[in-house]
Amino acid sequence: MDIIADVLERNGLLFAFVVVGGLMMISGWLSKTLTRGRLQGSAIAIMLGLVLAYFGGIQTGGESGLADIAIFSGLGLMGGAMLRDFAIVATAYGVDLQEIKKAGAAGVVALIAGIVVSFIVGAAVAAAFGYTDPESMATIGAGAATYIVGPVTGTAIGTSSEVIALSVAAGLIKAVVVMVCTPLIAPLIGLNNPKSAMAYGGLMGTTSGVAGGLAATDKRLVPYGAMTATFYTGLGCLLGPSVFYFALVGIFG
Repeated sequence: MDIIADVLERNGLLFAFVVVGGLMMISGWLSKTLTRGRLQGSAIAIMLGLVLAYFGGIQTGGESGLADIAIFSGLGLMGGAMLRDFAIVATAYGVDLQEIKKAGAAGVVALIAGIVVSFIVGAAVAAAFGYTDPESMATIGAGAATYIVGPVTGTAIGTSSEVIALSVAAGLIKAVVVMVCTPLIAPLIGLNNPKSAMAYGGLMGTTSGVAGGLAATDKRLVPYGAMTATFYTGLGCLLGPSVFYFALVGIFG
């Protein structure tokens, strides 16, 4: 066991990929078996990851969850800002700017309105719970946009890890709600064609939530909604630590 533990510690990043891959496999199985795909595997994986991080923190008394355990130390690098931001930038580069024009003015308006409204609601909720400094409000407001935009914003403006964790939780809740509610409200809002799916993806923003919800509604709509939702994430990462944050600084000091 000592030899195995030593090998895992020396290859921490490689073992981290194995752990995350195994977690994703289990989450995908749970998604198909227990929810019939209505709750996307990525959302289940995030919830399981948060649970594991919680118990890892209790076990070690540290601040980095499972990464405080030697054999899981590679998770700290894998989940760090460098690889996270690289993945976000890579996703944004995979989108063709010309494609968003197919959604027309409605898609553009939905994209901008979705980001602004989510940020305002998230910042207002943060202030209501006592997080009244601009950094915390900006981070939690960005998290209400998506659980990716929150950490990116928080890291850029130097927010505490506790507030960043809250932003992830806010984004996760939003993703789950969108996944579950999309099939229920689709008939009421005319969500049955590519154009409406693109507008919906821009309005909701959370890529995993939109993709999971549209998959449960009509699988043919998933690429259209996911495309504008990806733009939403990229635009949120740009506006969160800049325009939105400085607006809060100007208002609240």
